[in-house]
Amino acid sequence: MTATSPTIEVRAHRLDTRAVLALVLCCALWGLNQVAIKAVLPEVPALIQLAIRSVVALGLVLAWMRWRGIAWNWRDGTLAPGLLAGLLFAVEFGCIFVGLQYTTAARSVVFINTSPFVVALMLAWLVPAERLRPLQTFGLVLAFAGVAYAFAEPAPQAGTWPWLGDTLIIVAAVLWGLTTVVIRFSALRHAPAEKTLAYQLLVAGLLSPLAAWAAGSPWPSTWSPLAIGSVFYQAVIVTFASYLIWFWLLTRYPATRVQAFVFLTPVFGTVFAGWLLGEQLGGELLSALVAVAIGLSLLNRRSA
Repeated sequence: MTATSPTIEVRAHRLDTRAVLALVLCCALWGLNQVAIKAVLPEVPALIQLAIRSVVALGLVLAWMRWRGIAWNWRDGTLAPGLLAGLLFAVEFGCIFVGLQYTTAARSVVFINTSPFVVALMLAWLVPAERLRPLQTFGLVLAFAGVAYAFAEPAPQAGTWPWLGDTLIIVAAVLWGLTTVVIRFSALRHAPAEKTLAYQLLVAGLLSPLAAWAAGSPWPSTWSPLAIGSVFYQAVIVTFASYLIWFWLLTRYPATRVQAFVFLTPVFGTVFAGWLLGEQLGGELLSALVAVAIGLSLLNRRSA
């Protein structure tokens, strides 16, 4: 979620009240997302949720692009990186949805938000100007130590592979970071954000129904209000509306200051998981939450 439109220049040098409120709203919505998925897994299989979410959100983005007059020209050099970003995006969310069957929403929202550290490490390797400063390195090490400590907590679900869910979420975080790097180092960097999002949803919308069919995921015979509300929330509120708000903020305010708010997402996620799902928040997980939040804050710090 880092692409910006080349036709819009950043017009503000600081975050005003409207921007701060919009950022806090986005982080709260993203923190609630894993809770919404987890809450209806007994009714709607993970891959069915992913398929519906991807197809509905794609339709909304295409309608938005048509209304805004944003052309989707595949001959502008974005096709190959767009499909690659879409593949990474689709597999990432496949890991998230399947992983949530084996771990808690609270753990997943902490682990998935380690993605910025993957981006930081890859940029430090690829771009000399992006090398980490000592304070940022400390933030990276602190977050890694927190996540490692969280694995010391007893596994949330017994079984042959008790850590399968946590591992899938960590893989998803790596894939999210790789998606960001692909966008930054390809023609997608200069493409409208809506187009970049459309590529990702297109591949996810094609692959997720096939994955659901191959896995034999049954279509629910009945839909409770909770299940309908959860899928609507995932597709319309999170994947469509909140991403467009995020891209809008990135095109009008300093990206570094905008992204510094990401550390709020795992905070909201763990609070919602404990409140709405009644999940037990152990000391190891809370320590990891604090470490990741502080690490993200330090990672986004820049010297004057």
